[in-house]
Amino acid sequence: MITQGPVELAGKRIWVAGHKGMLGSALVRELQRRGCTDLIGADRAVLDLRNPDATALWARKMQPEIVFLPAGTIGGILANKTRPAEFLRDNVMIAVNVIEAARQAGVRKLLYVASSAVYPVSASQPLREASLMTGPLELTHEGYSMAKLTGIKLCENYRRQHKSDFMAALPTNLYGPGDRYDLENSHVVPALIRKADEALRRGERDLVVWGSGEARRDFLHVDDCAHALCHLMETYSGSEPVNVGSGLDLSIADLARTIMEVVGLPGELKFDTQYPDGAPRRQLDISVLAELGWSPRISLKEGLAQAYADYCAHRPDD
Repeated sequence: MITQGPVELAGKRIWVAGHKGMLGSALVRELQRRGCTDLIGADRAVLDLRNPDATALWARKMQPEIVFLPAGTIGGILANKTRPAEFLRDNVMIAVNVIEAARQAGVRKLLYVASSAVYPVSASQPLREASLMTGPLELTHEGYSMAKLTGIKLCENYRRQHKSDFMAALPTNLYGPGDRYDLENSHVVPALIRKADEALRRGERDLVVWGSGEARRDFLHVDDCAHALCHLMETYSGSEPVNVGSGLDLSIADLARTIMEVVGLPGELKFDTQYPDGAPRRQLDISVLAELGWSPRISLKEGLAQAYADYCAHRPDD
């Protein structure tokens, strides 16, 4: 049956599917901060979430009460553009398998982590949950977006058919500790941090940015996102997905300038317009989350400084 009212996370057996990823790791930290001690997870060497039988067997054996599902195949604009079938296939399989395994195991509550990429490219700004599925998707990440929409609809229909308390969240662009700094396959923040740091260490002054720099995005520190997801799990039990963002947006050019300031790179921005910008703007309306009593805590500059410190501690070539 669908749970109504708040759910206390402390004392529950909680499965974070994808617990070693950037967001999964942040969720583990946040849950531990909240006094949750019975946390379970399995990395890819132990459990391939694309395997339905193995996923269902593992869930029945481990008997979680609460599930957070941030697991998935992710990447930046170039990765999405060149590997769309992989992004669609993997993310649909993971969503289908984990959600069904949770139902079979009698999970009390599940939160599927989708993405703001599911919004139509033509949706009015700031993006509101009511705009979902009202127009075509951005082509550069259509495969990934379709997979995430499937996960959202799975939660809605499991709620309708099985009375499962399964719901979805739509985070904006995340950054912070545990990010991947692959120049070709990462998202914009880790890519720019690495490029700025490498330019500085080579004795250069300028930073090259893919695209025109005019696209606008909403950026949220991963620890703020984890805090928001736990808050949602404890306070929300609705069929509608909920936006998770900072409530602000800025241009990629302004983001790059802030990163240059954090890194200490003194020169100018250079734009490589052979690369796509993606959607012109993507800012989330977070009024639903605000009404539930949540707001972000980490400023962009503070968060970028934390991300840069994390990068310096784990440089790929160190």
